[in-house]
Amino acid sequence: MTARATADSEERAPWLPMVGLFLAQMLMSFNVAALPVSIGGMVEDFGVPPTAVSTAIVTYGLMVAALVMVGAKIGQRVGWLLVFRVVVAAFAGSALMMVLSPSVAWVIAAQAVAGASAAIIVPALVALIAANYRGTQQATAVGSLGSARALSGVSAFLIGGTLGTFVGWPPVFVIVLVLAVAVFLFSFRLRSAAGNKSVDIDVLAALLIGAAIVALTLGFNNLNGWGLLQATREAPFDVLGLSPAPLLVLVGIILGQGFLVWTRYRTGAGKVPLVSLSVLGSSRERAAVYAMFIVVALEAALNFTVPLYIQIVQGRTPFDTSLAMLPFNLTVFITATLVVRSYERFSPRVIGVFSFMLTTLALLWLSFVVTNNWETVPTILGLIVFGIGQGALVTLVFNVLVTAAPKELAGDVGSVRGTTQNLASAVGTAVAGAMLVGILSLNVGQAVINDVDIPDRLIAQVDLDQVNFVSNDQLREVLTRTDASEAEVDAAVRINTDARLRALKLGLLILAGVSALAILPASRLPGYRPGEIPETLVARDGPTGPDRDRSTDGTVLEK
Repeated sequence: MTARATADSEERAPWLPMVGLFLAQMLMSFNVAALPVSIGGMVEDFGVPPTAVSTAIVTYGLMVAALVMVGAKIGQRVGWLLVFRVVVAAFAGSALMMVLSPSVAWVIAAQAVAGASAAIIVPALVALIAANYRGTQQATAVGSLGSARALSGVSAFLIGGTLGTFVGWPPVFVIVLVLAVAVFLFSFRLRSAAGNKSVDIDVLAALLIGAAIVALTLGFNNLNGWGLLQATREAPFDVLGLSPAPLLVLVGIILGQGFLVWTRYRTGAGKVPLVSLSVLGSSRERAAVYAMFIVVALEAALNFTVPLYIQIVQGRTPFDTSLAMLPFNLTVFITATLVVRSYERFSPRVIGVFSFMLTTLALLWLSFVVTNNWETVPTILGLIVFGIGQGALVTLVFNVLVTAAPKELAGDVGSVRGTTQNLASAVGTAVAGAMLVGILSLNVGQAVINDVDIPDRLIAQVDLDQVNFVSNDQLREVLTRTDASEAEVDAAVRINTDARLRALKLGLLILAGVSALAILPASRLPGYRPGEIPETLVARDGPTGPDRDRSTDGTVLEK
């Protein structure tokens, strides 16, 4: 027997309030995308190294990931609408700090405020969508957040690149300020239930998950700089010669497990946990989180790899990078917008498996056709296919989580989403960097040993322990400080060019393997369509659990 909810029976809510939520997602995503574009201008204006400016990017991500679960509880206690307006105003303040920043310390402080604000905005978006929309409208609203994220990435690169080149970086954050003001005004069109003063905030759980996220993010982000196993000279300390980066990852995993154990204990004792693990109660919901982590990590890895080659290897500008990424970002935006229409025809399982097949084929294709020029037609085609799969997946898995949980747990779903996406982004970027540099080091070391045109005296003058991605012009400049002949310089440049390309190809091939493995969790996504109750399931009121699911219209289902 199959029951369907018809679109005619739904009470249609006006879309105008959703404009504010759409712009709120754009606000956060535009801020994040504008930071890398602005690094060059900040370095020049403040007279600091790029690493000092990149600290601001890390600070933002850390604040979001570490505080998002606490932010969800604050929203439940105070009231989503009130706290949403307060943090949007705080985000506007952070944008004003960016525009008026006299030093890089102000930039870092501004991004700390923006990150703390985003930690509440992220779950608030889910809770406010759940409060204002139902059924297919809710699915469309959730899908629009994915398209807003993609659209802001496109606009930030294009607008930021243009303003940064011809005007300067501060005007980029004037746009962030304007967006924040617009979101605040649109918030008066939203409705939400009042806060629940009885909601407690589990301080121990907050400390455990916050410390776990900080340790994991710092560990993964510094795998390349501090060393994958042995500590490098850049490492702040070592433990018996071991790098602190993998040790921080291990500490983060232990703290994360401690958080889960404590949360289960607190739930069993009848107390309110920091986040309800019932939002991950079924294998389908856990599969959605795994799929979300993998696809965001893959996206972050690709977003790291393309600018790396265009700006560092080819020595081109951020504006060139934005043009190269435009086909990918536009594809993600269009797909995230349109994929909702396929929910009535195909189950999340079918869409998820097919989308991961697309990302796998795209990465596999890129690993064979990519060259040192990203503007070839085969490369652009590969980026477009990957964008189709990625855009569909980010929207799909988020929608599965939102519709599988009751409305009162929407904030918890938002906090899980925020933690997963920010941690996955950090892991994807860091692992891609460590992997590519590691492969490059092996390629260069092997090529130098086997190449008869590179004598031992020249090898002794170059530190092969510090191999990294550099342009051919930078390499020639380094070699001018040695006694290398013109023929030896040409040989070194040839080795550098070949080693970089082989590292890129092998790196993309490894990412394709990760994408292929992700088909397994995707195959555990719900196998029914919205409003449809399979014959093996019986509708029942009550909380979701390991053997229960919800259809995408919120009906609780039990086998």
